[in-house]
Amino acid sequence: MRYKMLLLAGAVGAILCAPASQAAELKLLTAGAFKSTVVALLPEYEKASGNKVSVENDTVGALMKRIEAGENFDVVVMTPETVDQLTGKGKVASGSRTNIARVGVGVMVKEGAAKPDISTVDAFKKAVLDAKSVSFIDPASGGSSGIYVEKLLERLGIADQVKPKEKLKQGGYVADYIESGQAELGIHQISEILPHAGVTLVGPLPKEIQNYTVYAAGIGAGTQHGDAAKGLIASLTGPSAQALFKTKGMEPGGN
Repeated sequence: MRYKMLLLAGAVGAILCAPASQAAELKLLTAGAFKSTVVALLPEYEKASGNKVSVENDTVGALMKRIEAGENFDVVVMTPETVDQLTGKGKVASGSRTNIARVGVGVMVKEGAAKPDISTVDAFKKAVLDAKSVSFIDPASGGSSGIYVEKLLERLGIADQVKPKEKLKQGGYVADYIESGQAELGIHQISEILPHAGVTLVGPLPKEIQNYTVYAAGIGAGTQHGDAAKGLIASLTGPSAQALFKTKGMEPGGN
């Protein structure tokens, strides 16, 4: 009898210890505007799964270089194009790409400053030309919004006039330059503007020149936690995530 009791106690102990022993520690690489959303969603995922997630954020271009150089990860959130490129190079598991959300580009000024008119393409051009300084992500850093803004200014025929007063941000938040007064007008993804109390979103770019960045997730080809990685991606597309996207200026799905 005592032997059976010991066996039963051992079995119960194993069951109770199983979740802890099976808990995974995941590494999530995320690009640009999606970081704040991921960080806000992680507590719910970690509580429900028992897994832990560490998040590292960088520009799309920088993440591509890191992954191509051999950095290990479990899940990556980038643009669909770059996820597909990494899949082709054997860095992301084939068939794992999931489009999560999309975000448009907006214009910001310092809190309390007058909002310029950007309701039309011509009004936007005037606002940019009238500003004493304009900040956006340095295209050379690989940030998708900065690359788009640079091409947009060229397309609008004002790149040469704007260049002398550009205050390019090397990744991170353009809002930092606006809040500190280093730049008067900022152009960045809307989800990177809304969280900052020291700046005011003037509005999105006019629809004729709006550009959406779609964020997609992929599972690292070398992950040892495939099921946990799938669960993490599922949490980024669930009801809680979709509700959060809207508060952060994102649109769920991103298709």
